[in-house]
Amino acid sequence: MDQLNQILIQRRKKADELAELGVDLYANDFKPAHHISEVLTSSSAEEVLADIEDASNVRTSFQVAGRILAMRKFGKASFLHIQDDSGKIQIYVQRDSVGEGTYKQFKKWDIGDIAGFRGKLFKTKTGELTIQADTIKLITKSLRPLPEKWHGLTDVEMRYRQRYVDLIVNPEVRETFRNRIEIIRLLREYLSNRGFLEVETPMMQAVPGGATAKPFKTHHKALDMDLYLRIAPELYLKRLLVGGFEKVFEINRNFRNEGLSTRHNPEFTMLEFYQAYATYNDLMDLTEEMLSWLTEEVNGSMKVTYQGQVVDLSPPWKRYTIDEALIEVGGVDPDVLDDPEAVMQLAKEKGIELEPKAGPGKAKTELFELLVEEKLINPTFVTAYPTEVSPLALKNRENPEVTDRFELFITGREIANAFSELNDPVDQKNRFAKQIAERGDDEEVHPVLDEDYIRALEYGLPAAAGEGIGIDRLVMLLTDSPSIRDVIIFPHLKAEK
Repeated sequence: MDQLNQILIQRRKKADELAELGVDLYANDFKPAHHISEVLTSSSAEEVLADIEDASNVRTSFQVAGRILAMRKFGKASFLHIQDDSGKIQIYVQRDSVGEGTYKQFKKWDIGDIAGFRGKLFKTKTGELTIQADTIKLITKSLRPLPEKWHGLTDVEMRYRQRYVDLIVNPEVRETFRNRIEIIRLLREYLSNRGFLEVETPMMQAVPGGATAKPFKTHHKALDMDLYLRIAPELYLKRLLVGGFEKVFEINRNFRNEGLSTRHNPEFTMLEFYQAYATYNDLMDLTEEMLSWLTEEVNGSMKVTYQGQVVDLSPPWKRYTIDEALIEVGGVDPDVLDDPEAVMQLAKEKGIELEPKAGPGKAKTELFELLVEEKLINPTFVTAYPTEVSPLALKNRENPEVTDRFELFITGREIANAFSELNDPVDQKNRFAKQIAERGDDEEVHPVLDEDYIRALEYGLPAAAGEGIGIDRLVMLLTDSPSIRDVIIFPHLKAEK
C-alpha cells in the first residue's frame, strides 16, 4: 500500500472516531467575526508587538476561521497556522484553556482541516503574533492531505487539474488570480467612465462569425437546429451600433476549437468594444492610454518585467505599417513587398505553406508572423493589414489593397486587434461570399453567410471602430506568467486517465 493510501485510511479512521465522539465533521454554526488581515493590522496587534502591556485593547478577543496549514502538537499545548483568504496567523491551543475533552478531540485534527478559533493576542518569544485560543471548533474535516505532506505539488498538470489545491498551498497563485480580477475591474472602470455601456450578447449563435476560427458545435433540441459556441461577439455588438448605442463593450468568453499551447486555450476571455463615429486611429490612442494607465495601476509603474525582459509601456508606442515592420524588423527587401509574385516566392522559400487560393496578402501576413512578431517586445502597433486577410475591416481610402486596421503586439504576442468597421452591406456581402467560395477544406472559414448581419448593415451602421483585447494574454504580461494556463483558473486539459 502506498503512502497516500495509508494517509487516506488514517484520516478516515480519525473522522470516524470524531463522529463517534459526537463531533459534527461538517459544522455550519461557527461565524468568523474577523478576517486574519484585520487581526494582524488591528490596534491590539500593534500594542502587543510594541509590548504595551497596560493597553485595554490588548485584551480584545478575535474570532477567526481558516484552513490549518501546519501543526506542532505537544502533550498539553499545540501551535498551528491557519489561513483564510486574507492572510495567515499562528494559533496557540492549550489543554487548560479549551478543556481536556475538547483538547482530546483536537489531537485528532489534521493539516488541511478547516476550523474556527476565538481568543486574545499575544507575542511569542520569537516575536510572532499569535491568538491564544479559548474556544476552538472543527468546521470541516479534510479527508485528503495537502500535497506537501506526501510528494509536494510539483506536477504542473496536477496543479492545473486540481486548481483548488494549487490555490491552497501556493499563495503566489492566489495573488495572480486576485490581480486578474483587479485587471478586469479596472478595464470596466476605464471604459464605463468614458461612456461605454457593458452589454451581453449570445454565447450560442446560429451562424458563427466575427473571426476566422473553427467553432464548437451543439444542437438545440427544442428548436431542432444546430448552434455554435461563439468565436467572437463582434457581429452582435455591431448590431447594437445599428440599433443606436454608440459605445458598447463586453467582457466574456469566446470558444475556438483549436489546439492547446502556452498562448492558446479553447475557452478564453476577450474584451471587445465598439465606438460609433470613431476610426482605428482613435482606438490606437485609447488603447495606448488605457493599457499604460492599467499597467501603472496594477504594478505601480509603466515598466514591467516579463520572463526576464523589461517591457516599457510608457507612451508613445511604436507604430509600423506591416510593410515597414517586415522591412525594418524582418529584414525583407522593400522591392519584394512591391511585387506580389516575389512575396509569394519568399513565403515559399521560408517554408510557409499556403492554401491554393491564398494571395500575396496572406503570404505577407504569414511572413510577418514568422520574421517579425516575436521580436516586438515593447508595445508596437502594426497597421495597414492586407484586405485579403481583413474581411470585416474598412478598406483604406488611398490604398484599397489594405485596410484601416491595427494589431498590438507586446512581448512578441498579439494583445489586441482593431479596425475601422466595414459598414457597406454590398462590399461586406461580397467579401463574405468570396471567403466562402475560396474556403476549400479550411474549417476556420464558415460555409454559411450571415444574412441577418447583412440585413442589419442595410439599415445603416454608423461609421465606427471596434477592438478586441485578449484578457488572458494581458494578464500573463502583467503577472509575469509564462503560460496561459497560469492565468485561467480552470484551464482545459486532456481527460484524466
